[in-house]
Amino acid sequence: MDQETIDRKAREARNAGSRVSTLRRRLLLGAGAFALAGCVAEKISALEDPNLDERVRSILRAGLSIDLHSHAGRVIPGRSGNFERPFEPVREPMREGGMNVICLAVVGDTPVTRVNADRTISAVREPGAGELYAWSQRSFPRALELIAQERLLQVVDRPSLEKARSAGPAVILACEGADFLEGRIDRLDEYYETFGLRHLQLTHYRVSEIGDIQTVPLVHDGLTPFGEALVRRCNERGVVVDVAHGPLELVKRAAEVSVKPLVLSHTSLAAVPRTYSRLISPEHARVVAGTGGVIGVWPPASRFPTMMALAGGIAALADVVGIDHVGLGTDMLGLTGPSVFGSYQDLPALVSELLARGFTSAEIGQIIGGNYARVFDASMAA
Repeated sequence: MDQETIDRKAREARNAGSRVSTLRRRLLLGAGAFALAGCVAEKISALEDPNLDERVRSILRAGLSIDLHSHAGRVIPGRSGNFERPFEPVREPMREGGMNVICLAVVGDTPVTRVNADRTISAVREPGAGELYAWSQRSFPRALELIAQERLLQVVDRPSLEKARSAGPAVILACEGADFLEGRIDRLDEYYETFGLRHLQLTHYRVSEIGDIQTVPLVHDGLTPFGEALVRRCNERGVVVDVAHGPLELVKRAAEVSVKPLVLSHTSLAAVPRTYSRLISPEHARVVAGTGGVIGVWPPASRFPTMMALAGGIAALADVVGIDHVGLGTDMLGLTGPSVFGSYQDLPALVSELLARGFTSAEIGQIIGGNYARVFDASMAA
């Protein structure tokens, strides 16, 4: 995608105006803006703590670490719609912890959901016509503003992901819930071209024209015909298909339809999940793994109160699906309660605990990013 195309598509984005065009020019990969001034040296110097286990340092220097699901920087404007909400640092915590890439997610259904007293989230009304598309037309430019302000590389293809090893920290732009499509599949192409969307979670907390969600009873018996068409279009364009928040029925159908590996970006394993839980069963996990996909383990403190416990949750999932299908999905700044992984500066501590669990350096490299990198590569259009 050349400079002229990016600028043209940016100008066409409804309500985004010249702000998007400017940001896309600043974020264009290959321009070299983020490859200057010793980015590699910055990352290495951040890992020079003399108390850091040398094995941890080596793993973080050698690998490509990727968070499968993040809202870092306060990219979400909040339910009040405060799009001027100040950002929080992203680049420095990533550098300090050795995190190369994050899948930075805007949220598609925020205006119609609420956080309940028990910290669960639910939809409270149906959106108005065009409401969620309009919301996204402000949310996506806000994400680009954060990327630009924090001087982050935006990953849009295989070469730029590899470039993130040396020129990061970097971002893969994602959306949690494809609600902004509002039944129009051409909007996927629009957002692919205009904003660089490369990772799309099908559903979130709203049962939609795409399919069902984990946290309420089934309405569509899984994935709708439109949802199936969306999976196929993601495969064609080169967009990672994320089935987080989808019930087993949706995941099974997505696995049948998709010709590319699936991602389930943030969850954890339970032998028998309670009804309408966000956790997944071994069967659920194996369906994702069966596509060649990857599952990101999620760090709510209510589930994993210590980093040792989080490493144990990762080990339990690896025992069920194999090491090739396990990743890390922190849901950074997106949890409604405390997180045991509350900053990217916590990554060395997690690596240390994984070493203590007996994982090899190569296996840890897979868990903290290598498996997602493989899926991303496979998901890019041929």
